[in-house]
Amino acid sequence: MNREELKQRWLNSPTSNVVTRTIRLEMDTYEDRLGQGTVEITSDGPDGFRQFKTHQKFPFTYLVESKEYKSGKYELLIKLKNGTVI
Repeated sequence: MNREELKQRWLNSPTSNVVTRTIRLEMDTYEDRLGQGTVEITSDGPDGFRQFKTHQKFPFTYLVESKEYKSGKYELLIKLKNGTVI
């Protein structure tokens, strides 16, 4: 298979069924911002790409009250202080 064939296969691959939805919570590590964090909501699929990021004083409360979290369709990712994502 040459480069042109590979490129054509990649560009013609079906992507309409691929849907990713994530909510990412990252807590601040600064001493003055303990308990604060950033919430990032991302969705990508046939309807298009959407990303929203906000800094909150009470990020977990904001996250739990969001319509995306309540829908149950989003994967929740929490980034710990040591850099591990769960």
